[in-house]
This record gives sequence, structure tokens and C-alpha cells, in this order.
Amino acid sequence: MEWLKQVNDSPVDWLMQSDAAGVSYLTLRNVLGRLLDDPELDEARAAAHTDGPIAGVLAAMEPEGYWVKPGPGYGPKYRSTVWAIILLAQLGASVECDERIQRACGYLLDHALADGGQFSYNREARGTFDCLQGNLCAALMELGCDDPRLAGAFEWMARTVTGEAMAPLKDHHAPLRYYRYKCGPNFACGANDGLPCAWGAAKVMLALSRWPEERRTPLIRAAIEQGVQFLLSTDPAKAMYRERTGGQPHKGWFDLSFPVFYLTDVLQLVEALTGLGYGQDPRLANALEFVLSKQDAQGRWPLERRLTQSTWGSFGRLGQPNPWVTVRALTALRLADAPSCQSRRLCGSPDRLTCACQPRTVGQSAERSATHGMVGSGSRRARCLAAAIRHTRRTLPDAPQRPGPPHR
Repeated sequence: MEWLKQVNDSPVDWLMQSDAAGVSYLTLRNVLGRLLDDPELDEARAAAHTDGPIAGVLAAMEPEGYWVKPGPGYGPKYRSTVWAIILLAQLGASVECDERIQRACGYLLDHALADGGQFSYNREARGTFDCLQGNLCAALMELGCDDPRLAGAFEWMARTVTGEAMAPLKDHHAPLRYYRYKCGPNFACGANDGLPCAWGAAKVMLALSRWPEERRTPLIRAAIEQGVQFLLSTDPAKAMYRERTGGQPHKGWFDLSFPVFYLTDVLQLVEALTGLGYGQDPRLANALEFVLSKQDAQGRWPLERRLTQSTWGSFGRLGQPNPWVTVRALTALRLADAPSCQSRRLCGSPDRLTCACQPRTVGQSAERSATHGMVGSGSRRARCLAAAIRHTRRTLPDAPQRPGPPHR
């Protein structure tokens, strides 16, 4: 199935006219697939770093490169260094656009990364856990950080998934061992009573999707294979992964959010698996249908969950169409349609999302697809987008009725 053809109407003009600074940049980059030499993208990218949420987060950074208080930066949630870095990455920030971002990446690596490659809430190896490791590895790659210490962090993360050469939790003298929270292979988590944690798995797989294929060691490739099989071992749309509470899965799985911190929603699981090239895997189809079921008649997605604790900035009202969530959904659907080739994945520099074999994106005509969607601006762009989606719909049989969200 070509998933982008199932989007209702054309939401891109709405995104480009959003009052939320930075949305147009992410739309051009992630949804329309513009290249870095495109003037409209260049202008939107610069504006995103000088106005709006990115600028607000950076304005709160201390000169040394941390937020709120020095140190590993895990607390207080969700304003300290760890969460500011994750938020900047999801907003599309880049080290190439502001030297403060590079400084913040360096500070985080200096103060939150243990010698063995573990990202930790206390900078000791015992303070690591999957969702923190995956979140920070993914965020640093999104930001364009190219610090050599990241290689060790990715190797550690992969090793904890497969269990290769890892000693058990109680072997305190082993050079490579599990710890209280990162307590065993296959995403076992002490906070989940030693059961595999699908929240952590989604973060780890999201990070591994960002690691360039040419840098993937056999260990990392094995971890990817094992992680994919775990996440697809049950229907991701139902999220019936084992939890310490038993019974039904956490409601947060089914509520779309922005930003996404340590909780996970089905959309982030889709983002991770499509980023790894599994968008056409039939086991992911129900999850993609679930994502599509959330859109309104105009092809916009709502904000369904937000933090009860404050972070840097406000990202919309609950229950209302939300540009940040809509960009997330459209990006995942675009990746689901893309061919399984490394050059189109979100890896390394976050701006490397386009390749010559890229399929049509939202609103692109066949002619413009060959040039990566270099369409006009303003009302002309809107007409092109709407016409292209209408045309692609006419070439498809009627889509089956989409099921409503499970466990609502």
C-alpha cells in the first residue's frame, strides 16, 4: 500500500502557514523532502533557529552548555539538560545552525556518558536504562553531533540488546555486565520488573535507525534484527507488550503527543520501524492504519497527550489539530512509502532524508517528484498539493474502512 495516498485532503499548506515557528522548516525538510540547497528550505531553517521554540530553548541554556543546573542533567524533568537536548532534536535543531547546540552536545557527553558508553542519570554505569540511552543517542544524531564517543554509546546499546559478552546483573566484577535498570537482554528493564520494556525498545530502535548503515557493525545489525522481531512479535497497533501491571497496555500508547520524552506512543514505534526500512512489512500495516485513523477530514492530526510537568515552550491545545503531531505522522507515512535504501533514512545528519529513488511525497506531482518536490510557494504550492493528492486517489481502488483506535 502507498500510505501517503490515504491522507485526507492536503494539510501541507496549513502546515506552511502555521503560527508555530519551525513547523514550515520541518514540513519542507521531512514531508516535502527539500534538499539543503533549496532557498525556501534554507530560509525556513534559519528562521527556525532564530525565532520560536528552538530559540527559546537555547536562550535558557547556561554559557557552559547545560540547562537549570550543572551535572548529568536528568532532573528536574522536563527542563534540565537531558530533556532540552531531546526537545531540540524533535524541533529540528542542528549543530550547523548555532554553535550553542554543539556546545550543549559536548556538555552532555562530558557529564552524562559513563566510560563504558552508558548514558546515565548519575554518570555512573549503574544509572543507565534503555529509554534514556535510546533517547539521547537518537537526539544527538538528529542534532548532527559527530562526536567519536557516540560509537561507544551505540555499541553498548546494541550489546545490551543481544546480550553478547554481557555478564549477569549480580556479577559485579565483570567488565561488561547488566545493572539494576538495564538488567538483561532483549530490553529487560528493572522498572518493568525485569520484563522487556517496549517503551525502551522503541527508543533504542529509533536511535539505531539514525546510525548510518556504513557504520553498523555486526553487533549493531544483530541488535536491529532482534529489536525489530521483538516490536513486531505482537500487533503494534494494540501494543500488547508485557508490563509489570499485567492486563491492558498503558493508555499513553494510543495518545499522540509532542514532544515525546520517556513515554512512547504507537506513532513513535512506527517512526522507528519505518526509519529502519520496515514500512512495507505487513506486520506494521495495522499500526500505520491506526496512525491514519487519527487524522481529521483535512488530513491533520490532534495533540492527545501533553506533559503534566512543564518543559521549554507550549506545543498546542489538547484535542485540537496540531502541526507538530501532523508533521510526525506525515514523516512516518512518507518513510513507510520509501524504498528500503539507506540514503533516504533519517540517519546521521537530520537533513539527509532524500534520495534519487524517493517516492512521491504528500502533494507532489509525478513531474515534480523527479526533482524532489521543488514546487512553488504560497497558493501555487497549495493548488499543486491538493491536485496531486486528488489525482493519486483517482488511480487507487477504494481503501478499506479503517478501524478505530484500539483500547481508547
